[in-house]
Amino acid sequence: MSKQHIKDILTKDNVAEAITENIEYMLKVIPEIKPMIGFEHKHPHHHLDVWEHTLEVIKNLNTRDYELNMAGLLHDIGKPFSYQDEEVRHFHGHPEVSAQMSEEILERLGFEKEFINHVVYLVKTHDTVIDLNNLDNTINMIQKRLKLQYADAKAHRPEKVGKRIALLDEISERLEKIVELEK
Repeated sequence: MSKQHIKDILTKDNVAEAITENIEYMLKVIPEIKPMIGFEHKHPHHHLDVWEHTLEVIKNLNTRDYELNMAGLLHDIGKPFSYQDEEVRHFHGHPEVSAQMSEEILERLGFEKEFINHVVYLVKTHDTVIDLNNLDNTINMIQKRLKLQYADAKAHRPEKVGKRIALLDEISERLEKIVELEK
């Protein structure tokens, strides 16, 4: 199983399409994807199943950045294993479950430790609001995290994301000022 083949898929111009065209291969190397396919969110903020949502996140990332696309692919991989059916289905703790699964998958596939650490960080923090007064990583990684958060938010039910997008816009503007000050 070739890491290079996975990289080729995740760095195409249209990554979501490349994943779909190579789904049998992807399921062979990352069988943990299979439970995502057809797994319904059953939540008013979601209109897509977990797999369709994941592909939409990857489309929204609109990048050839390998780390970001891998994080987009794996960010919700733990949802089928960490849901709570209440009046509305919730996924408390899914970022941690997804991060743990991501680490295990990437180690199994033989990825380098730095790549694994970056992807796991992005997966684990994809739902955590960025605290610009207490940055927990490099500016580059914070920018990637913000990009993943935007992509994830935009893959939710459109009428439910206004507040989240506004918060991300505010964080983005403040982060740009921090970056400018550091130049």
